[in-house]
Amino acid sequence: MDREFGIDLDAIVGVIREAEVFIVRFGLIDQRLLVDARPGPTDQPIIRLVPRVHSAEERYRYLRRERPSLGLPEQITVFEWPRRIQVMRDMGLWEHIEQRLVTEGGPELAEECERAFQSALRAERIDLVAAIRGGEGYETVWERSADSP
Repeated sequence: MDREFGIDLDAIVGVIREAEVFIVRFGLIDQRLLVDARPGPTDQPIIRLVPRVHSAEERYRYLRRERPSLGLPEQITVFEWPRRIQVMRDMGLWEHIEQRLVTEGGPELAEECERAFQSALRAERIDLVAAIRGGEGYETVWERSADSP
Protein backbone atom coordinates (compact mmCIF):
# COMPACT_ATOMS: atom_id res chain seq x y z
CA MET A 1 0.00 0.00 0.00
CA ASP A 2 1.28 3.46 -0.91
CA ARG A 3 0.36 5.27 2.29
CA GLU A 4 0.83 8.76 0.88
CA PHE A 5 -2.04 8.40 -1.59
CA GLY A 6 -3.91 5.41 -0.18
CA ILE A 7 -3.15 3.30 -3.25
CA ASP A 8 -3.41 -0.45 -2.77
CA LEU A 9 -0.75 -1.56 -5.25
CA ASP A 10 -1.37 -5.26 -4.61
CA ALA A 11 -5.05 -4.84 -5.49
CA ILE A 12 -4.16 -2.94 -8.68
CA VAL A 13 -1.67 -5.64 -9.71
CA GLY A 14 -4.41 -8.20 -9.08
CA VAL A 15 -6.77 -6.34 -11.42
CA ILE A 16 -4.07 -6.08 -14.10
CA ARG A 17 -3.33 -9.81 -13.88
CA GLU A 18 -6.90 -11.11 -13.64
CA ALA A 19 -9.51 -8.74 -15.12
CA GLU A 20 -10.55 -9.39 -18.70
CA VAL A 21 -11.32 -5.72 -19.22
CA PHE A 22 -10.25 -2.84 -17.03
CA ILE A 23 -10.29 0.93 -17.12
CA VAL A 24 -7.80 3.25 -15.45
CA ARG A 25 -9.24 6.61 -14.44
CA PHE A 26 -6.40 9.09 -14.24
CA GLY A 27 -6.47 11.93 -11.74
CA LEU A 28 -5.09 14.53 -14.12
CA ILE A 29 -6.67 13.80 -17.51
CA ASP A 30 -10.21 13.18 -18.70
CA GLN A 31 -9.36 10.26 -20.94
CA ARG A 32 -9.37 6.74 -19.58
CA LEU A 33 -7.00 3.89 -20.32
CA LEU A 34 -8.97 0.94 -21.66
CA VAL A 35 -7.31 -2.47 -21.50
CA ASP A 36 -9.22 -5.36 -23.02
CA ALA A 37 -6.97 -8.39 -22.57
CA ARG A 38 -9.33 -10.79 -24.35
CA PRO A 39 -7.83 -12.28 -27.48
CA GLY A 40 -10.27 -13.43 -30.12
CA PRO A 41 -10.04 -15.58 -33.23
CA THR A 42 -9.16 -12.52 -35.30
CA ASP A 43 -8.70 -9.87 -32.59
CA GLN A 44 -5.70 -9.03 -30.45
CA PRO A 45 -6.03 -7.57 -26.96
CA ILE A 46 -6.26 -3.78 -27.02
CA ILE A 47 -4.88 -0.92 -24.97
CA ARG A 48 -5.83 2.66 -25.77
CA LEU A 49 -6.90 5.98 -24.38
CA VAL A 50 -10.65 6.42 -24.70
CA PRO A 51 -13.00 9.28 -23.88
CA ARG A 52 -14.78 9.40 -20.56
CA VAL A 53 -18.32 8.02 -20.68
CA HIS A 54 -21.32 8.79 -18.51
CA SER A 55 -22.41 5.24 -17.72
CA ALA A 56 -21.34 1.62 -17.72
CA GLU A 57 -23.90 0.95 -20.46
CA GLU A 58 -22.16 3.49 -22.68
CA ARG A 59 -18.82 1.73 -22.17
CA TYR A 60 -20.39 -1.65 -22.97
CA ARG A 61 -21.85 -0.18 -26.19
CA TYR A 62 -18.37 1.11 -27.05
CA LEU A 63 -16.89 -2.38 -26.58
CA ARG A 64 -19.67 -3.99 -28.64
CA ARG A 65 -18.97 -1.53 -31.47
CA GLU A 66 -15.15 -1.82 -31.28
CA ARG A 67 -14.93 -5.59 -30.69
CA PRO A 68 -18.09 -7.15 -32.12
CA SER A 69 -16.58 -10.62 -32.55
CA LEU A 70 -15.82 -11.00 -28.85
CA GLY A 71 -19.16 -10.30 -27.24
CA LEU A 72 -19.40 -8.37 -24.01
CA PRO A 73 -17.26 -9.07 -20.96
CA GLU A 74 -19.00 -10.15 -17.77
CA GLN A 75 -17.67 -7.06 -16.06
CA ILE A 76 -15.42 -4.07 -16.54
CA THR A 77 -13.19 -3.33 -13.57
CA VAL A 78 -12.31 0.32 -12.95
CA PHE A 79 -9.63 1.76 -10.72
CA GLU A 80 -8.43 5.29 -10.06
CA TRP A 81 -4.81 6.32 -10.53
CA PRO A 82 -4.41 9.62 -8.60
CA ARG A 83 -0.75 10.21 -9.36
CA ARG A 84 1.16 11.26 -12.46
CA ILE A 85 1.17 8.72 -15.28
CA GLN A 86 4.96 8.33 -15.20
CA VAL A 87 4.63 7.04 -11.63
CA MET A 88 2.77 3.98 -12.97
CA ARG A 89 5.92 3.07 -14.85
CA ASP A 90 8.22 4.04 -11.99
CA MET A 91 6.31 1.77 -9.59
CA GLY A 92 6.31 -1.16 -12.04
CA LEU A 93 2.58 -1.16 -12.77
CA TRP A 94 2.99 -0.39 -16.46
CA GLU A 95 5.33 -3.37 -16.75
CA HIS A 96 2.55 -5.60 -15.37
CA ILE A 97 0.13 -4.23 -17.99
CA GLU A 98 2.63 -4.84 -20.77
CA GLN A 99 3.46 -8.36 -19.55
CA ARG A 100 -0.24 -9.24 -19.43
CA LEU A 101 -0.92 -8.05 -22.97
CA VAL A 102 2.22 -9.63 -24.42
CA THR A 103 1.29 -12.92 -22.73
CA GLU A 104 -2.26 -12.78 -24.13
CA GLY A 105 -1.49 -11.45 -27.60
CA GLY A 106 2.20 -11.70 -28.46
CA PRO A 107 5.32 -9.52 -28.45
CA GLU A 108 3.95 -6.99 -30.94
CA LEU A 109 1.65 -5.72 -28.20
CA ALA A 110 4.66 -4.23 -26.38
CA GLU A 111 4.65 -1.48 -29.04
CA GLU A 112 0.92 -0.87 -28.52
CA CYS A 113 1.55 -0.52 -24.80
CA GLU A 114 4.30 2.02 -25.41
CA ARG A 115 2.09 4.02 -27.80
CA ALA A 116 -0.70 4.11 -25.22
CA PHE A 117 1.73 5.19 -22.51
CA GLN A 118 3.15 7.99 -24.66
CA SER A 119 -0.37 9.14 -25.60
CA ALA A 120 -1.30 9.31 -21.93
CA LEU A 121 1.86 11.28 -21.12
CA ARG A 122 1.10 13.75 -23.93
CA ALA A 123 -2.49 14.20 -22.76
CA GLU A 124 -1.30 14.78 -19.21
CA ARG A 125 1.25 17.37 -20.35
CA ILE A 126 -1.36 19.21 -22.43
CA ASP A 127 -3.67 19.28 -19.42
CA LEU A 128 -0.93 20.56 -17.09
CA VAL A 129 -0.04 23.35 -19.52
CA ALA A 130 -3.73 24.29 -19.77
CA ALA A 131 -3.94 24.43 -15.97
CA ILE A 132 -0.91 26.71 -15.77
CA ARG A 133 -2.15 29.00 -18.52
CA GLY A 134 -5.77 29.05 -17.37
CA GLY A 135 -7.01 27.10 -20.38
CA GLU A 136 -10.42 25.60 -20.97
CA GLY A 137 -11.81 23.98 -17.85
CA TYR A 138 -9.50 25.95 -15.56
CA GLU A 139 -10.10 29.19 -13.71
CA THR A 140 -7.49 31.73 -12.72
CA VAL A 141 -7.52 32.15 -8.94
CA TRP A 142 -4.90 34.88 -8.65
CA GLU A 143 -4.08 37.31 -11.40
CA ARG A 144 -1.13 39.55 -11.61
CA SER A 145 -2.21 43.19 -11.83
CA ALA A 146 -1.06 45.27 -14.78
CA ASP A 147 1.05 47.51 -12.53
CA SER A 148 2.86 44.59 -10.83
CA PRO A 149 6.58 44.27 -11.55
